[in-house]
Amino acid sequence: MSVVTATVLAAAPLPAVAATPLPAAPAAVTGRLDASGAQLIRYKIVLGRCKDTCRIKVKITNISRKTLYDVSLNARLRVNKTKVGSCYDYVGTIRAGGRRSAGCTVRSSRLASMWNRWLDGEIRWDTHVNTVVHYEYYR
Repeated sequence: MSVVTATVLAAAPLPAVAATPLPAAPAAVTGRLDASGAQLIRYKIVLGRCKDTCRIKVKITNISRKTLYDVSLNARLRVNKTKVGSCYDYVGTIRAGGRRSAGCTVRSSRLASMWNRWLDGEIRWDTHVNTVVHYEYYR
């Protein structure tokens, strides 16, 4: 029995905020990427309320017949192509065909200063989320 470790990368551009201080509805992106062969997961990224803190939620679905162990999520948030913060969440084990939710919150002084600059009308508010999901399974 051998252990296989896999990493899945995804990028989700999210719509800019127009004239309202909060987005009307959270944006979502689904992903299934082929980095090194067929991946065993499918996921959906949702960016929640985003002011001086941003909540990032990811629904991870195991689409294989194998149990995934040690699943973790890393998320990096960018505003106007500037990295404003990152966060991490440990998901745990996902059974075959199962679904787990993960989420983390980005809090940083750079995010707060960018939000203040947007409130003053100096910049646009274009958000972009990159996620990396790590998991292991046994052959």
